[in-house]
Amino acid sequence: MLLKDKVCVVVGAASLRSIGFGVVDLFVEHGAKVVAVDLAMNDATLADMKTAIEARLQRSVLLDGLQCDISQPEACDQLVRDVVQRHGAIDCLVNSAGIVKSTSLLDISFQELDLMLQVNLKGAFHLCQSVLKAFVAQRSGNIVNVSSLAAQRGGGLVGGAHYAASKGGVLSLTRTIAREFGHLGIRANAICPAMIDTPMLDGLSPERLNDIVEAIPLKRIGTTRELAGACLFLASELSGFVTGATIDVNGGTHIH
Repeated sequence: MLLKDKVCVVVGAASLRSIGFGVVDLFVEHGAKVVAVDLAMNDATLADMKTAIEARLQRSVLLDGLQCDISQPEACDQLVRDVVQRHGAIDCLVNSAGIVKSTSLLDISFQELDLMLQVNLKGAFHLCQSVLKAFVAQRSGNIVNVSSLAAQRGGGLVGGAHYAASKGGVLSLTRTIAREFGHLGIRANAICPAMIDTPMLDGLSPERLNDIVEAIPLKRIGTTRELAGACLFLASELSGFVTGATIDVNGGTHIH
C-alpha cells in the first residue's frame, strides 16, 4: 500500500464519474485516510461513494466527507482545521475541483469569466494557501493540482479561453509553491489531463468526440483511474524527488 495511513484531502469528488472520485477510490485502496471534499458533498453522496468503493474492493472502508465552497478563503481555512482536528495532520492535498465552458472568447461575459476564475484559479489558490499553513507548521506536505491540457495548448477541445487561462494559472501557482516551500520538505506538482471519461465530455457530440479520438495516438479516451494513477505516484514516496513538475495524462494528444 503506497499511502498507508497517509491523510489525503481530495477536492472535487462528489460525482462518481469525476476525477476526484477516481482519486478517492484508488487512494483508499492504497491505505490512505481520505477526506473527500466537494461543494455538493452530503451524507447521501458520501454513502454512495463508500458503497461504490466497498463493492469494488470487497471490504469495508473508512471514508470522511466534508462540504466546502473553495471560492471562499475562510471556508478553505475551516476545511483544513476540521481535517487536522479529526486526523492530527494532512499529508496530501489533491485539488481536482473545477468547472468548464467552451464559450468563444468574444462571447465570454464578465460574470462567466469571474465564475471560471473564482472556482478554477482562486479556488485552487485558497486551498493551497490554507493547507500550506498546516504544511509549514509540520514541515512536510504534498500538493497535487489538476490543471488541463488547455493550459498548455490554449483550449480548443472542451474549454474556452477563460478555462485555459484559469488552468494556466494553476500551473504557475503550483511551480511557485514548489520553489518557495521546497526547503521545508513541501512538494507541489501538477497534472494536465485531456479527454478523460468524465461529465466534462458529455456536451460533445458523438461525431466531435470521434474526431478528437482519431487524433489521439492511443486512439481512445482515458479513464479516471488512469488519471488517479498519476495522482497516486505524485502523492506517494515514489515521487519523493519530484516537485514543480507537470505530468501529462493525455494519451499522446500533446507531445512536447
